Amino acid sequence: MTGSGRHDQHAQHAVVVGGGLAGVTTALELADAGLRVTLLEGRPRLGGLAFSFKRGELTVDNGQHVYLRCCTAYRWFLDRVDGAALAPLQDRLDVPVLDVAHPAGPRLGRLRRSALPVPLHLAGSLARYPHLSLAERASVGRAALALRRLDPADPALDGLDFATWLRRYGQSPRTIEALWDLVGVATLNATAEQSSLGLAAMVFKTGLLSENGAADIGWARVPLGDLHDTLARTALDAAGVRTALRARVTAVSRTSEGAWRVDTEDETLDASVVVLAVPQREAHALLPAGALADPDTLLDIGTAPILNVHVVYDRKVLKQPFFAALGSPVQWVFDRTESSGLPDGGQYLALSQSVAQDDIDEPVSVLRTKYLPELERLLPAARGAKVRDFFVTRERTATFAPTPGVGRLRPGARTDTPGLYLAGAWTATGWPATMESAVRSGLGAAHAALTALGRHREHPLQEAA
Repeated sequence: MTGSGRHDQHAQHAVVVGGGLAGVTTALELADAGLRVTLLEGRPRLGGLAFSFKRGELTVDNGQHVYLRCCTAYRWFLDRVDGAALAPLQDRLDVPVLDVAHPAGPRLGRLRRSALPVPLHLAGSLARYPHLSLAERASVGRAALALRRLDPADPALDGLDFATWLRRYGQSPRTIEALWDLVGVATLNATAEQSSLGLAAMVFKTGLLSENGAADIGWARVPLGDLHDTLARTALDAAGVRTALRARVTAVSRTSEGAWRVDTEDETLDASVVVLAVPQREAHALLPAGALADPDTLLDIGTAPILNVHVVYDRKVLKQPFFAALGSPVQWVFDRTESSGLPDGGQYLALSQSVAQDDIDEPVSVLRTKYLPELERLLPAARGAKVRDFFVTRERTATFAPTPGVGRLRPGARTDTPGLYLAGAWTATGWPATMESAVRSGLGAAHAALTALGRHREHPLQEAA
């Protein structure tokens, strides 16, 4: 599927601004269609907000990223860069959920699927889920059936919040906390109160109520940089894409002949196609006049932070690859020991903390005081372990905020100016701000450009063709 690497220098030239997943996807798809492509990235690496860095002997991911079997676009991306084997999926959905606030003491439950058809595939797990009462478990089934009848693309759903809808269908505060928000906070980076019903319906209907294995979880067993930078760069090179790092774009303008000019600090490029695959505020700053009817709507798309807490112990304290927590500020804990290259038999845990507005600017000392005792509550083996290292990574604008009404603010791939396109997880993909949304946006922008150029190319996602 890789390109030949031999593009006619007189072929139509596309410039893609931004080397995250959206930009890399766009560049690969345009190059595979025969265009001459230049990819410009201001950072010294590819990967956007899903990257790795070195800390002593460790290779650290800036944050824990997972995907689901239903994420067909990101799975396509992994295949395209020859990385699928490095980020395998679970054979079957299985999520340990530990509640340390139960009056009778800590309780471990599991959300797992069976081989039965939807929606029965989760019925057995739900019937045994110890974190809800019998009546609450029964109410979940009724809400799930109602959720299946929703159309996530219905604009009316965009203006409602998920919590109001859940309460309408008999979901108690405990049910929202122990089930709906357990999943929603991690996938939407917002609580049900803060989430558009349209985006929440997309997540739950697609992930839990579409196909039996749709919610099986996958994650990288290697540093994210191996996938999104090293392998991506190899694929781009093979496809004939010229990739320029540390290339900050300063202006995008239309020439008098109707072509495009892209200025960086070091060079000026002429192009027939430009794709802005950067965050919404950067896109707003680069948009030429007339590209969107109301460009300031991009500034109305809010952002939400994610905090990641990294703890290295001198011994193994967690036997599972990951778990989710209830009754604690801790949300999700992942074992990153092997992927980080940690030597000497210790264990490296990464805590992924979404909806992190309260913690994102706290000093490391405050976060250490808050989270180390919580890990000891959750993991008895941590109580006697020595902490070799404790550090945090902060993404203050990790995702767009999926608040009610955000759908009408998200632009499509096409602008009002021919030859200029938008990509990024924040554009109108129908998905929340995920790796899946980023890749879908890149495919959408590439195919919008190819259609305008009169170049037919089969869309790699059958359902989106």
